Amino acid sequence: MAQISPPSPPEAGSGQPSLKRVMGPGLLLLFIVGDILGTGIYALTGQVAGEVGGAAWLPFSIAFLVALITACSYLELVTKYPEAAGAALYVHKAFGKQALTFLVCFAVMCSGITSASAASRAFAANLATGFGFDAGNGVILLIAVGFMLLVLAVNLRGVGESVKLNVVLTAVELSGLLLVIVLSLYFIAGGDADFSRVVAFETPADKSVFLAASAATSLAFFAMVGFEDSVNMAEETKDPTRIFPRMMFTGLGITGLIYVLVSICAVAVVPVGQLAESETPLVTVVQTAAPGVPIASLLPFISMFAVANSALINMLMASRLLYGMSKQGVLPPFLSAVHATRRTPHAAILFTTLIAVGLITFVSLVPDSPVVALLGGTTSLLLLAVFAAVNVAVLVLRRDVRTDRHFNAGRVLPVVGTVTCLYLVLPWSSGRPAGQYEIAGILLVVGAILWVPSWLSARRRS
Repeated sequence: MAQISPPSPPEAGSGQPSLKRVMGPGLLLLFIVGDILGTGIYALTGQVAGEVGGAAWLPFSIAFLVALITACSYLELVTKYPEAAGAALYVHKAFGKQALTFLVCFAVMCSGITSASAASRAFAANLATGFGFDAGNGVILLIAVGFMLLVLAVNLRGVGESVKLNVVLTAVELSGLLLVIVLSLYFIAGGDADFSRVVAFETPADKSVFLAASAATSLAFFAMVGFEDSVNMAEETKDPTRIFPRMMFTGLGITGLIYVLVSICAVAVVPVGQLAESETPLVTVVQTAAPGVPIASLLPFISMFAVANSALINMLMASRLLYGMSKQGVLPPFLSAVHATRRTPHAAILFTTLIAVGLITFVSLVPDSPVVALLGGTTSLLLLAVFAAVNVAVLVLRRDVRTDRHFNAGRVLPVVGTVTCLYLVLPWSSGRPAGQYEIAGILLVVGAILWVPSWLSARRRS
């Protein structure tokens, strides 16, 4: 990918100030790594192992490959159109259909909100485990909602503060995963681990091996999402066309390697059944590997910081997405409002937080609901559908020939990415529970209802 000159700062229009460019290569890399690492690996390792047994590393590896293929399409588009709004902007440029653009926009926003909601629930569960009290569903819900309000305050404060906090939280969550690996290796070196579990497929009775692997990959994909959030920060990144490819590939490589190591260590240390039943699986791994080591008691708190980082970045992404599409005229204009002093899209931040709090409350009140797995699976479902659209869009937009050189994903990878993502979306191939489709459907219906006033207003203006 050839180096080209950075784009000029975007015009906000209507007297609005532009977003502030604060992210260089280091901050962008930490943003990507911090967004990918987090809720998925900390909260869903046990659920993935419950689908395929000890071979939990395989779904994480397949999810990494799917993410890597789609990341190439994102890189071509973000270096070609270095603007906020990401997938929705690309689909809008490719097809020019406001209904489709809005659907993609709302799906991506909902994926960020469902991911942040899952993170808030995992945060509450780890808080209860860390302080050793038996919290009921109502208490967990209150902690989760309070946590989301804290994320709201940080986002309103400013993107500079949010990104700096991301640096700290990324370092904490990375240290937590390294702690899991080191203590597990200590346990393995003592001869207490059972490596036979690592290559053992143990699928549910109602699923074939292939269907169970597909279901586990669909769930593990939640752990790999996050790279796509970074393109929504393009207008706040310095020289995005030059630094995005290097940072995205580096971030995906780091996280993919860590995920495989953690999943192998987890199933070698803890029996699969015990791992699958735990709402804090990595805490269980550490408590088993080093029950008498004082530092092991820190992991619940490290897990809290890790999932907090996921929530912070996803809410950053969701608000910037609404802001960007409001600037494009697809969403109501009030969502593009930028605070005069903080230079943050405060209206979009408040709107996305309101939806997140409602979603957390709704799902938490469903009896016997595996909240984190349900919300995480819904996140991957929405994003896989969006990724399929992005892979098609990159091929359509080849007709928009640019004189500036940019990253090129080739012809084969976007096609492979489209087919793979669609396969993992379909219920009869992925083995997803019906609840994920129900939540996604409800959110998209709400989005369609919200879109109608904007559509009618656009018709009247035209």
